[in-house]
Amino acid sequence: MTVTKMSWRPQYRSSKFRNVYGKVANREHCFDGIPITKNVHDNHFCAVNARFLAIVTESAGGGSFLVIPLEQTGRIEPNYPKVCGHQGNVLDIKWNPFIDNIIASCSEDTSVRIWEIPEGGLKRNMTEALLELHGHSRRVGLVEWHPTTNNILFSAGYDYKVLIWNLDVGEPVKMIDCHTDVILCMSFNTDGSLLTTTCKDKKLRVIEPRSGRVLQEANCKNHRVNRVVFLGNMKRLLTTGVSRWNTRQIALWDQEDLSMPLIEEEIDGLSGLLFPFYDADTHMLYLAGKGDGNIRYYEISTEKPYLSYLMEFRSPAPQKGLGVMPKHGLDVSACEVFRFYKLVTLKGLIEPISMIVPRRSDSYQEDIYPMTPGTEPALTPDEWLGGINRDPVLMSLKEGYKKSSKMVFKAPVKEKKSVVVNGIDLLENVPPRTENELLRMFFRQQDEIRRLKEELAHKDIRIRQLQLELKNLRNSPKNC
Repeated sequence: MTVTKMSWRPQYRSSKFRNVYGKVANREHCFDGIPITKNVHDNHFCAVNARFLAIVTESAGGGSFLVIPLEQTGRIEPNYPKVCGHQGNVLDIKWNPFIDNIIASCSEDTSVRIWEIPEGGLKRNMTEALLELHGHSRRVGLVEWHPTTNNILFSAGYDYKVLIWNLDVGEPVKMIDCHTDVILCMSFNTDGSLLTTTCKDKKLRVIEPRSGRVLQEANCKNHRVNRVVFLGNMKRLLTTGVSRWNTRQIALWDQEDLSMPLIEEEIDGLSGLLFPFYDADTHMLYLAGKGDGNIRYYEISTEKPYLSYLMEFRSPAPQKGLGVMPKHGLDVSACEVFRFYKLVTLKGLIEPISMIVPRRSDSYQEDIYPMTPGTEPALTPDEWLGGINRDPVLMSLKEGYKKSSKMVFKAPVKEKKSVVVNGIDLLENVPPRTENELLRMFFRQQDEIRRLKEELAHKDIRIRQLQLELKNLRNSPKNC
């Protein structure tokens, strides 16, 4: 192949996504007046689907989150009803991918809860969960739904364990116990047969979730990993982290060989966490820094250079977290390929940002909307737990894709159980690690001491009554 020497001409890659741009929604299409949580936990505190937006809020005593129907934009009333059943701060929320009105939350109170949001949103505060899941001994920082199986939920706690819950029975069915510190992030491959995690112990792991076996492990001393994402079916992982010079960087890995990253790329010298988002349909990667307002985006390919920088969306308002709309909730008539919901804490504002491919024609653009994972599960919990893997059930976004799922969630009937040994509940009595945990345990024990003292006082009175009755019986003249 001959190369013509025309150095004055810039070398453009031919890409249909080269001119993708970010468009911020008008103020009346934003969600305003929301007391976004001030918690410093590194999560998004936001979850969105085609019907609802959920945001973790600042609240006194316990944890709560708002659920707002998407069409209800504008200013939200201060007394807007909340989901407020947790006793500690809510740390993560995720919508069920197959049932629009089912959301999972996890909290510092060590529980995971499943909530059913009524049609049209909340009319009053919701305190009763459909399902309360107790199995972690410390606060729970992450929840993730399985991508292809209905009613399988993963939760990661500060007890360094990942529990796999079968919500058909409301019990943990597997435990992944290979981490030696707090789990920072979980991501699945397309069919959910592999799980990758990042951990505070500086290790990146690829795990077979049903057996808990670690298939690959990288010791990331030079690139301290924070977040990881599977890149669809490319057999690649992308991590964001910090270099040894404390600059933000990303690394691309072969999922079957984590001995060395394929490439490492420095991003900038800022300190905020980098959140990665991958769109398998367009092979686009978005990088958003916590605390800055910019979103960079790249195109990923299987050949070198693997990663091609496209452009950057800029905004002066810093983001605390970002929710992402599932594909079937996008506006295909506007050539929208991705949509973020940006949390601007200082303004109490949630701002939709649409990523748009500029096209002249307003007809359906087949090339930017391939068949995409839909709202139907490919497997039942028993099938997946039995070892079956299946790719997602795909749907076309061309016509009729707004149809809602016909599935409903049926909560199992459960008896409240606890792990009691010698009269001590093991789940309740784990040594505290933080000041908050210590305080919560102290107040709980104070309540327990007060209750036991009252019980003791009642028993003392009863004993005295019985002693008097006995004395009276002894002193009474015997009946002949």
